Amino acid sequence: MGANTAENTNLRLKAVLDILAEGVWSGTTLNAGEVLAEAIARVPFNAHEAELLSGGIPRGHKTLTSASAKLVKAGWLVKGRSGWTIPEDGLRATVAFPDVAAFAEALDAGTPIPDDVAVPTAPPARPKTKRAAAPKKAAAPKKAAAPKVAAAKKSTRKAPVEAAATTAVETLPQPEAVAIAGDFNKILGAPEDWAPQYDEAQMEFNPLVQLWSLTAELPSGFYTYKIALNRSWDENYGAFGTRDGANHELNHDGGPVTFTYDHATRDIVVA
Repeated sequence: MGANTAENTNLRLKAVLDILAEGVWSGTTLNAGEVLAEAIARVPFNAHEAELLSGGIPRGHKTLTSASAKLVKAGWLVKGRSGWTIPEDGLRATVAFPDVAAFAEALDAGTPIPDDVAVPTAPPARPKTKRAAAPKKAAAPKKAAAPKVAAAKKSTRKAPVEAAATTAVETLPQPEAVAIAGDFNKILGAPEDWAPQYDEAQMEFNPLVQLWSLTAELPSGFYTYKIALNRSWDENYGAFGTRDGANHELNHDGGPVTFTYDHATRDIVVA
């Protein structure tokens, strides 16, 4: 079980770099929580890793968060106030150590990336070739149907731009109040921490985008918090939008930070 967990952790660490690299190539920005969630989705927890620790956090999540320090030490990952970013050496590492065994060995041994490995500017060619071949084989028996399916998909992807007004009008039922309750509520001016009943902890709702947000100036430090609805703990959401779930965590370098809550997903984005 231990060896399996160690291997899974290495797979997830490699996935973290792959996800960040994909973001560079596609222009997609993900916060640290989203990167971790995607890595875990690609390499799901086994029974041992899924066990909740005393703080309500899955063992595998805690292990991955701690192990990510190795990526920072290797110079392959940068953790900043605005999120996690992948430097050039991190991009080069995805090419230099393509399989998990070589990746884990290089990470543990501190193996430098060979000088002749260039910074990749696009995803590896192999996955693209395989993905391109599959649709052709599948579409061959149904030549007449394929164009219709493709057209439907294209129109669906364009729809959000044209349907923005519809989304604003067709509102999702929202709670009466959304608070960000955690160990920094006193900094916000509330009488006590972890107190969803106070005005200082309440987020503001934007009906046009159906999102709740709160911007605060926080000193440098490590913070934990949850989302609590209607000024009480009766309904609250933690990491990954899980009801009564583990605390959200924030490693902050100091300065302004904006929390954004989406009631459709029950999850939060930090910028």
